Amino acid sequence: MEVYYKYSTYLKEKYGDKVYKIPIHLPVTCPNRDGAVAYGGCTFCGDVGAGYEMRSSKESVAEQLEKNIEKIKNKYKARYFIPYLQNYSNTYMPLDTFKKVLGELNHPDSVGISVSTRPDCINKAYLDALHEWATTYKKEVCIELGLQTINYHTLKIINRGHSLAEYLDAIMQIKAYPFTLCTHIIVDLPWDTMEDVIETAKCMSALKSDYVKLHALYIVKNTVLGAAYEKGELELIDLESYKERVITFLRYLSPDIVVQRIIGRAPEEHTLYANWNTSWWKIHDDVVATMEKHGYKQGDLCNYLNGKALKRFNSCLSL
Repeated sequence: MEVYYKYSTYLKEKYGDKVYKIPIHLPVTCPNRDGAVAYGGCTFCGDVGAGYEMRSSKESVAEQLEKNIEKIKNKYKARYFIPYLQNYSNTYMPLDTFKKVLGELNHPDSVGISVSTRPDCINKAYLDALHEWATTYKKEVCIELGLQTINYHTLKIINRGHSLAEYLDAIMQIKAYPFTLCTHIIVDLPWDTMEDVIETAKCMSALKSDYVKLHALYIVKNTVLGAAYEKGELELIDLESYKERVITFLRYLSPDIVVQRIIGRAPEEHTLYANWNTSWWKIHDDVVATMEKHGYKQGDLCNYLNGKALKRFNSCLSL
């Protein structure tokens, strides 16, 4: 039995075959880059955002989709696909443009779409457009929100341009629709402690995020964090501490939440520092091996929901 609820397992159980996400690159930006809420973007975000492995945004959506599906089919033998609007904030564009993009995303081999954006870029008009798409094509819509941490002090330090409140508001809006929600978390931000990691896991459980995606902090060239790193002004945690944070996060996380990843990767040409110069799969395997060795499972410390503090009085409570 797996020590955590893997996304690949969930997809195989749901669709009966291998499913692969296909990144789609749109020429979009973020409101904390263009001055709408801030300038310069998040201190860790580079000029290419999160889109290191995507095709050029100069290609049409349909062209990117076809070329990527052909490539992934041959390389990974996937049967189904999820077009993924990945880079920057993909609901931060004119509504008519957004609807046009959605119209190009349906594919005979796709089972849904995934849209990555920011909590402050969620509103009813765009959610209605997504609901219309889901209803028309009878496919799943997943909205991926970059939160990074529930520590609102850290959110300010990294120039997120929003606080925890915007994330809570976005969740309440999204949960009014038949969508799924994925929350992105960076578990090794230098200003966060293990207590923050635990509280983030507990909030994900209480708020019922359908998926979570864990990241390590990359130090990207030509960023504010990159400049601080080169000056020796950043105190980063070591690899063993990262693995400990991931394991602790998983143990406090509800076992019902699907984990899309516990470590990512970034190309060397874009980064000053990434994954402690260790392959992502080795870090992943070390986390799994440690959990297996100690008998840890996702959710084995998830004992804080549904009035657990009252359990000593349960026999006296009326039903």
